[in-house]
Amino acid sequence: MTRWANGHRHDEKDDAFVSDFGGIGDEPDVLAHDAGADSGNAADAADMAKRISSKEKSSKSTAPDAPMPASPTPADASTPDDAASPRLDPDRRIGMPGGTPLVEAIVREEWKQFQDVNNEGGRAACQGNWPVFHQMRLSQFLTWPEDLKSSYLADLRGAAAEGRNLLTEKYARMMASTDPVYYRERLEPFLPAIGEARTAQQERIIARQVAWAADFAARYPRLGAGMRRLRTSDDTRDATSFETYLRGELGTYSQHTLDLYDAMIDDDVRLGRNLTELTIYNTVLLGGFASLDEAEHAQPAA
Repeated sequence: MTRWANGHRHDEKDDAFVSDFGGIGDEPDVLAHDAGADSGNAADAADMAKRISSKEKSSKSTAPDAPMPASPTPADASTPDDAASPRLDPDRRIGMPGGTPLVEAIVREEWKQFQDVNNEGGRAACQGNWPVFHQMRLSQFLTWPEDLKSSYLADLRGAAAEGRNLLTEKYARMMASTDPVYYRERLEPFLPAIGEARTAQQERIIARQVAWAADFAARYPRLGAGMRRLRTSDDTRDATSFETYLRGELGTYSQHTLDLYDAMIDDDVRLGRNLTELTIYNTVLLGGFASLDEAEHAQPAA
């Protein structure tokens, strides 16, 4: 189980790569194809407030839909023991297929911000696992149109130039649900305000994506069993739902990026596409499966 307290990540168990990177569940192994067979203290609060208010870099990254390879272990994959090791250089560790230069630039920029997270208890193991991070985020961004990808990359780079970390802000926003008192008192005053019109726009997008995720889980129950809990009403201090995760991420987009994302959702609705299915399809292909059906049948029965 993985927990973020006061914007900082705390590993209770090192099995939450998918959730940490915006995936659908908490098991790192579920989409690997085997070809052979607490709340923080006042100091933490002050530190988090300083990071946001002074726009000092510090955080971590993600996307809400998909799982990861563990067996066989890639030759260049890091392990939990790498948590205290030097950072991996993503420019030298891109080995998975499918990433265009623009998509790879987005994932690398997120990875840089991920490395700057101030983690409760020291550097987290997943902060040293570039292959997993790359697979999770690549799966999401491969579903996006070019103009949306370009706009989000500009958001990331613009924030970095200002000393902000959009990934820190994303996790801070999630705490509006998982730790509302702390969020209201310690974090919200330092985050960019979101107005009523924007909130309504985001909630419309979220409702559609939650419906897609529920539909996917119903049609692929074994893969669905590895998904995050679906709704904000199911959040706990130790587990964040798909809905809450998505709300946190959308809240970090510029208005231009959000408008483009909204247009993509409208196009998917018009064309009868399910964004959760598209994202997880990319993930299983990167995990070595030929199809969603093959990946579904490879999962253990519930």
